[in-house]
Amino acid sequence: MAHILVVDDSAVDRRLVGAVLEQSDEWEVSYAENGRQALEKIETTRIDVVVTDLQMPELDGLELVRALVQRRPTIPIVLITSNGSEKLAIEALKAGASSYSPKHALKEDLVPTLRTVLASAVEEERKERVLQRRVRHAMHFVLENDNSLIGPLVEFLQQQLIGWEEADRLRIGIALDETLVNAMYHGNLEVGSDLRQDDESEYYKTIELRAKTAPYSHRKLTVDAEFGPDWLRVRVEDEGPGFDPDSLPDPTDPENLERVSGRGLLLIRTFMDEVTFSPRGNAITMFKRRVAAGESGDGDAAGSDED
Repeated sequence: MAHILVVDDSAVDRRLVGAVLEQSDEWEVSYAENGRQALEKIETTRIDVVVTDLQMPELDGLELVRALVQRRPTIPIVLITSNGSEKLAIEALKAGASSYSPKHALKEDLVPTLRTVLASAVEEERKERVLQRRVRHAMHFVLENDNSLIGPLVEFLQQQLIGWEEADRLRIGIALDETLVNAMYHGNLEVGSDLRQDDESEYYKTIELRAKTAPYSHRKLTVDAEFGPDWLRVRVEDEGPGFDPDSLPDPTDPENLERVSGRGLLLIRTFMDEVTFSPRGNAITMFKRRVAAGESGDGDAAGSDED
């Protein structure tokens, strides 16, 4: 049975909403007089849906929505709207509320609205339970030389790291971003990092020009990402001429540490557990294992092979 929390500072309106909900035996109903009381109740009681007024003292409906999105993002929120609260309702919907029901139409509208919201929430919960049991999955992407694709792809790959520490997700994101930029700029477009060191403005002008000029513009990036229960492997391959991996300078050498051109490789090698290049130098494979509390970080959950 779903548990619905009704939040309203008006005793009359709480009774009104409660009377509508209690006509059905589909759910249990609790009450709070303001947003602050609602947050306290949510900390101690399982709540499936919050139905809230917008205009309340102490913590109003908009502030409650924002707080719930931060603390309990899986709890859907239905707003009770009335004349004069339209602007606040729009802000609350943008902030994360799931739906709304006009106060003048509660008898006809509230129950169907709650059924819809609850059905959606149940589907999301089931989907999350399934995803948590996913043992292994892989993804394949082919990108043209458009740097506006890099950020969204990195973010999407980070979203697959369910259960990982936020700090690890951030570091992996940085490593992926650096890898994709290197493969696109240095690999496909053949713009050397030394040019950035000498003249950053000319560096980006050359990138922009080559992205529109054959044969560079026809080249693609291939990205293969594989996820296990506690590990990640990503392979990025460009269609450039490649290079001798043994010729790469050591980015940790004090003489190279201050060079902007070596920062990407340093971050990639620092943030990932294993980094290997293909013999041609046009593909890089990165492996990262999630370290659980109490583990040393040694070992490999899936191994790491290279072409």
